[in-house]
Amino acid sequence: MVGQLGEAVSFYKIGMELCMAPGFFELLDWLKQSQRKKVFVDLKFFDIPETVARAVRNLAERGADFCTIHGNQSIMQAAAAAKTGDTKVLAVTALTSLDQGDLDDLGFACDIPTLVLSRARRALQAGCDGVVSSGLEVERLRLEAPRELICVTPGIRPVENRVVADQKRVMTPAAAIKAGADYLVVGRPIRDAADPRAMALAVQAEIAAAL
Repeated sequence: MVGQLGEAVSFYKIGMELCMAPGFFELLDWLKQSQRKKVFVDLKFFDIPETVARAVRNLAERGADFCTIHGNQSIMQAAAAAKTGDTKVLAVTALTSLDQGDLDDLGFACDIPTLVLSRARRALQAGCDGVVSSGLEVERLRLEAPRELICVTPGIRPVENRVVADQKRVMTPAAAIKAGADYLVVGRPIRDAADPRAMALAVQAEIAAAL
């Protein structure tokens, strides 16, 4: 896939699915060292603070550009303190596969926008560099959170009549950029396209038109 996409893509997300397959760290090293790509390691660390801190430190030593964490204030603080070099720590707010009914089932006594804003504020206080947030909440984040907070937006689907599968809170590339997202995560639309490189370039064109 990397070879097929070539210069059309310079930033890759590698996550849990690949972590459970052989060669995860070899892939990370290859992308960084041989291909000169940026790498977003999306493993959503959630454990005791010391364990999360050591995991973040290990990734930073390998040159990961972004990594993701879950958790409370002490976990976020430990992760932020452990990063080195150019590695950025992103706190996950609310998964884009969750809607209000799911939050109710999980026992959250608030709506999704309130939860996302609260998580973003706490992440910034803890020293995290940014958050992972649906584009549906980014506009409000931009109104109430400092601009230096990086907003990474998953659940991107290029066309309005898209198949969303398990993603419930989705947005087009142009809408997410206009809302204030800094980075867009576009996975399956490119991976599953008949021509992945053409799809990657089409998404970039839509982003450029929105800027």
